[in-house]
Amino acid sequence: MTAWSTSDIPDQSGRTAIVTGANSGLGLVTATELARRGARVILAVRNVTSGEEAADTIRSAAPRAEVSVRNLDLASLASVRSFAEHAAELDRVDLLVNNAGVVILGPRRTTADGFELHLGTNHLGHFALTGLLLPFLERGDRPRVVSLSSISHKPAHLDFDDLMFERRWDASAAYGASKLATTTFGIELDRRLRASGSPVISVLAHPGVSRSNLVPRAWADRGWIGRIATGLFLSLSTQPTEQGALPQLRATTAPDAHGGQFFGPSGRNERRGDAIEVQASDEALDPRVGQQLWAASEDLTGVSYP
Repeated sequence: MTAWSTSDIPDQSGRTAIVTGANSGLGLVTATELARRGARVILAVRNVTSGEEAADTIRSAAPRAEVSVRNLDLASLASVRSFAEHAAELDRVDLLVNNAGVVILGPRRTTADGFELHLGTNHLGHFALTGLLLPFLERGDRPRVVSLSSISHKPAHLDFDDLMFERRWDASAAYGASKLATTTFGIELDRRLRASGSPVISVLAHPGVSRSNLVPRAWADRGWIGRIATGLFLSLSTQPTEQGALPQLRATTAPDAHGGQFFGPSGRNERRGDAIEVQASDEALDPRVGQQLWAASEDLTGVSYP
């Protein structure tokens, strides 16, 4: 079987794509490849200055690229709502890539709305964004939502009595739980879209262990020891960002991708390799967990899907 690569991405001319966290790492690679294939790409980023620099990088790689930058802080529901309100000028959205994410290794932190930072940013922010943009996606051309999972979701568990890790803080467990929430959301969203007869599909992907900027940021406050550990980890245990972005690019653009499908690396423990179809954890696939997470997410964000 021939490995899937960026050369397999079909023409995206006339389509509008929103990529969250597109100013660096996996998001920047994804936005660049979509722009190369003719898509109008909106970089939804927290730091607009960094976003503009990323837009210039994309234009250098694809001189004809139609790319713009919009402010979006997924750790603030007010920012998410503001972004969605301005989306009205787009008329339609064809691709929504929920790529942005955070990982912290230090003390517990919260979002502007008081949510634990991992869950609030990685899941709840994207849950609200997707719900608010769904009317625009419904009008799209072969529309799809792509949610970025992680292999960290597989050993994780959602404790609905302590979703925010207020009782016992564990940074690694909180990150894994947020990615389990993301994965469960993507699968439950697919169930609901199919049940309603929507043209939108929900697809998932994870990058394995890739050289994004999340690890350096997470270790930034640990001094020279952290920098050395980061360097060793990145050089010995990760694959290039361009390779890590292939699963989400396949999920975003492959004409034969279908709702509920999950793409990740082909190698051992899905850490690196070609972009193939992989399996989510049993908990993520459990409809009862999906329904419970959905109800909790609507309650916490105040966003109900049409």
